[in-house]
Amino acid sequence: MTQTTPTTPVPPAAPVTTAPAANAVLRVPPAPPAAAAAYFSASLAFHADVSDVAAALAAGGDPGFVVLDSRSTESWDQGHIPGAIHLPTALIPEEAPRLLDPSVPVVTYCWGPGCNGATRAALALAELGYQVKEMLGGFEYWAREGFGYETWEGARKRDADPLTAPLGTDDCGC
Repeated sequence: MTQTTPTTPVPPAAPVTTAPAANAVLRVPPAPPAAAAAYFSASLAFHADVSDVAAALAAGGDPGFVVLDSRSTESWDQGHIPGAIHLPTALIPEEAPRLLDPSVPVVTYCWGPGCNGATRAALALAELGYQVKEMLGGFEYWAREGFGYETWEGARKRDADPLTAPLGTDDCGC
């Protein structure tokens, strides 16, 4: 004999009505303030700005971190940040222990915003136990903001690009 279990009738679902977003920006609403604060706080723990790195290096003395160029030798020769350590990403597992002090934070960079080489280098270093940040903008923004760099031919410096750096002042107001 088959038994049946009585069921409770399920009322029909209420129609879902949502007002269309005013624009694509608000189609997905902003995060709650606490979530946004956590996200942006974490972002600053992982990233460094080109101008901040340049200011720390220019202040003289020990900035408390080392700068690591994760690009190829050809790219390094084309231009690199003075004082940076050259360590291509593929060589990090075998060479980092010889070149880097694990107690000193590392700031990685590659070509620029269109390249994730600095991200891969930062990941490789973090997996080895290093404290690491990625320099946003990479070498491209270092040069575009008018900071000096070295090439295989010697020192170079470009005028600051007014689309990336303020002219006539070191303070962008950020």
